[in-house]
Amino acid sequence: MTFLPQSSTPQIENPCELSLVIPAFNEGKNIGLLLDRILPVLESLSKDWELVFVDDGSSDDTLAWIKAANLKDRRIRAVSFSRNFGKEIAIAAGLDASRGNAVVIMDADLQHPPEMIGRFIELWREGYDVVYGQRVDRHTDGLARRMFTYTFYHAFALFGETPLPDGAGDFRLLDRKAVDALRAMGERARFSKGLYAWIGFKSVGVPFDVADRAQGSSKFSLRRLLHFALDGITSFSTVPLRLWTYIGALISGLALLMAAWVVISTLVYGTDVPGYSTLLVSITFFAGVQLLSLGVIGEYIGRIFAEVKRRPLYLIGDRVGYEIQKPKRPKPKTPKPARDA
Repeated sequence: MTFLPQSSTPQIENPCELSLVIPAFNEGKNIGLLLDRILPVLESLSKDWELVFVDDGSSDDTLAWIKAANLKDRRIRAVSFSRNFGKEIAIAAGLDASRGNAVVIMDADLQHPPEMIGRFIELWREGYDVVYGQRVDRHTDGLARRMFTYTFYHAFALFGETPLPDGAGDFRLLDRKAVDALRAMGERARFSKGLYAWIGFKSVGVPFDVADRAQGSSKFSLRRLLHFALDGITSFSTVPLRLWTYIGALISGLALLMAAWVVISTLVYGTDVPGYSTLLVSITFFAGVQLLSLGVIGEYIGRIFAEVKRRPLYLIGDRVGYEIQKPKRPKPKTPKPARDA
């Protein structure tokens, strides 16, 4: 199946059967617990695997734990960002660094059960290109987050151009061709759940119960969730822009009706004294509507500005388990001694 230019999907050097990509931000307390559970699972599935951590600019000992694990097993690797770029970018970096024919993405906090990977592999070998975990419920989330998530996904279903599977998240297996399709998308404002749905391919969901975090707390605040939601809506829908066209047409129609009523009222009853309070409220209301519509337009323009700058998605400060080939410098030419005449 041809779906990408040849230049955008380079051949992977030294491919393996299975890659496990794990973004991590200040997860030092969880790395050891995670390895204790994940390594036996990987060994039972295949001997040809790699574990790729993406250290998202952690300020704790996350990278130190990964380096210690790499000394014991060279199949455990990592890329470490120069600063915190966010989980969505960390997932993209993990896909770039992976070499597996199948790539599994999961969190480092053990809310995604590693034992599910075996079922993912079975379905992949049956011919599915994308196998995703489906959350049965959200009992581990707080009330505010559950309400926010419920509102966002219903808004996305209403406005988005690509439907999202119920309960699907980042915990999933991707075939190499699905990974290559995602790697070909260089957009900066990334909403991975939407990208997974957009690329299509033969997919199936596997229900699972989300466990409590092993250690620590979630790094997503409501402010970051709101920014994440805006990225999702603006990346996959132009309905908010179109909506303001309809609102403008509606307000213009109401204004014409009011103008007609004023003309008829003046002709029938004569001219009365206008009310300053009514005028003030009307001006304030329509000024607010204009500012709100400009804000929506500004969100799209801001994302266009971020895209046209073409900055790299991320910068790597350190690598663990990857050999960095330094460019060979040409040897300086030694001048030949002058011959005596």
